[in-house]
Amino acid sequence: MAVPKLERVVVNMGLGEATQNPKLIEAGADELMRITGQKPVTTRARKSVAAFKLRQGMAIGTMVTLRGERMYEFLDRLISIALPRVRDFRGISPNGFDGRGNYTLGLRDQLIFWKSTT
Repeated sequence: MAVPKLERVVVNMGLGEATQNPKLIEAGADELMRITGQKPVTTRARKSVAAFKLRQGMAIGTMVTLRGERMYEFLDRLISIALPRVRDFRGISPNGFDGRGNYTLGLRDQLIFWKSTT
């Protein structure tokens, strides 16, 4: 039996309001770059959805894939700094795992990642 190891961390920021205000994508990308230390890519809609006023190819978010040293640095900041700042934090849910060894964690507030520039 193989020992589990981390391959990558994917940080995704979905910006649903970006369909009405495209400048939100730039702001979200800048924020994600400050959080992860790596330049994010823009994610685009795969399909059109009339209910969300969304057309195929529209920018809807940003994402970053972290590997190696940046991945471990991000996880260290997440575990030791960011998660303890979450109000009423009761640990991570075991229901976040899928059958393939992936874990999904959702956060609503990015301010928990604020780091001093001094």
